[in-house]
Amino acid sequence: MSHYRSNLRDIRFDLFELLGRDTVYGTSPYGDFTTDAAATVLDEAERYAANRLALSFSDVDRAPVTFDAATHSVRLPEGYRASAADYLSSGWLDLDLPEAISGQAVPPTLRWCVTELMLGANAAIPQGINVIPQVVRLLHQEGNAVQRRVAELITERQWMVTMVLTEPDAGSDVGAARTRAVPQPDGTWHLEGVKRFITYGDHDLTENIVHMVLARPVGVDGAGGPGTAGLSLFVVPKVHFDPESGELGERNGVHATGLEHKLGITGSPTCEMTFGADQPAVGWLLGDRHAGIQQMFEIIKHVRMLVGVKGMATLSTGYLNARDYAVNRVQGQPLVRTDAAVGAVPIIDHPDVRRSLMTQKAYAEGMRALILYAASQQDRIEVSRAQGTLDAEADACHQLLLPVIKGFCSETAWRILGQESLQIFGGSGYLKDYPLEQYVRDTKVDTLYEGTTGIQGLDLFSRKIVRDRGATLERLLAEMDKTVDDGDDSFATERALLREGIEAVRGMCTILTDRWGTTDHKDQRPLAAQDTTPLLLQLGNLICGWLLLRSAQIAQLRISTAEPADRDFYAGKAATGRWFARHVVATLPAQLISVQHTSDELIQIPHTAF
Repeated sequence: MSHYRSNLRDIRFDLFELLGRDTVYGTSPYGDFTTDAAATVLDEAERYAANRLALSFSDVDRAPVTFDAATHSVRLPEGYRASAADYLSSGWLDLDLPEAISGQAVPPTLRWCVTELMLGANAAIPQGINVIPQVVRLLHQEGNAVQRRVAELITERQWMVTMVLTEPDAGSDVGAARTRAVPQPDGTWHLEGVKRFITYGDHDLTENIVHMVLARPVGVDGAGGPGTAGLSLFVVPKVHFDPESGELGERNGVHATGLEHKLGITGSPTCEMTFGADQPAVGWLLGDRHAGIQQMFEIIKHVRMLVGVKGMATLSTGYLNARDYAVNRVQGQPLVRTDAAVGAVPIIDHPDVRRSLMTQKAYAEGMRALILYAASQQDRIEVSRAQGTLDAEADACHQLLLPVIKGFCSETAWRILGQESLQIFGGSGYLKDYPLEQYVRDTKVDTLYEGTTGIQGLDLFSRKIVRDRGATLERLLAEMDKTVDDGDDSFATERALLREGIEAVRGMCTILTDRWGTTDHKDQRPLAAQDTTPLLLQLGNLICGWLLLRSAQIAQLRISTAEPADRDFYAGKAATGRWFARHVVATLPAQLISVQHTSDELIQIPHTAF
């Protein structure tokens, strides 16, 4: 039996009852994807995820990824490799390909729902493979004619791709990268350097790998300067090939020179990669222009959302596994006996277990709503582009939410899985008999790669909130104000708590903005920077609370008229919105007090005081 527990009912609720995607699906440019067609896609995706992709999830008896230093080759475990090859050829990646290649325009909201199902079933496989459509999209949009042909070959011959940014001595400071790119008379470039933490850097899954490499050009006027602005993006294949036929030639000078030994997602290879050590590592400048960090960020933005979805998807299946266990595990006596003959009860009848399950349910469903709300902004952007314009407000909202999705969802999923989901199983949760211990290990990395949570907090505040003087955030908060002002009176307590939470976040932003200062007055920035991560986490709590309360009000209206099978679902949605408002959103004013009391003591004390 598959470990994976999906939640299609909640996905459909978010799409069609909370976010009204039924008014978008079936209309231009998504004419082929009516609500009925979308439902079919979701059903089939869930079936594939649970019955095929999930089967190679457990690493209990899995042979490890192996690395042969002499040949610089990585081999995947046999079962994992077969499952990854099946996913690569399954056709599910086609949903994310650009319309110019796939011939179909798929709503982003639907694409992210399918992605959730795949990541929840076996994250290690799609986490790397799902980058393929984004590289194809980038090559197609930014590349020259030859590079657009490379995009076609990647899809035709099912080649793998990588993102190659991090270096051993640079880490998250991408601008400190030292990998060089030397121009050649024939228009190609030779790359020289070492990169680290490269997912799927080498393997035996596909015949070729196309590496997207950030490197610093040398000897080129106007390019190659210091920092991230001096980096360019290069297309570097593992194996040379004929650009027309795709027929493979000689090996290129890029090799795996190490394999990372990881806490989790152990089936996927993470490699150290060396360029140009024994032979030239030949590559091409993407689009024949030096705009590397801008171009790479088109992939990074997608991957940051992918990471947040992975965290949410894992928490969701972790919660549902815990719920099933709590229903079936009989242990302990009720606190209050109503019948002298009563014996041991299922642990779901114990109040603290119910508190724990509600915590898991609320965060999993709140994060799903947050992610799909952001995806609905992507729907708006794509619709506007199809009309020859750009929905600037939707684009700004999407950009604002990306660091929240990446940082808040990854941190929260890791914390709740460990503190609550695994805890439901007691000592059994610590064993490999159940999937929870692997969920916990596989999820920790989400807080680290593609920018740690601290980096996401700084990005949210300095690049999103400060840059437009809080205008985008204020539009979002004003939308929340409408829920407070126009809500159901039966949720009066929760609406009042939401109002206090909104004002608390507004207050945090005001304090941090004042401390951040201007370009000419930034002495207090280290003081403000202490609270950018707390701001990110509390904004995540607020958005989840708002969307859960909206969901609760919708559900409350439908309980009385719902089909019997749906009444418990709606009752659960109403209870979840109430609980989150009373027990999470209610804590936001205390966080404002904390920010008010932040001092420069942490900045002033010496290193030895820590």
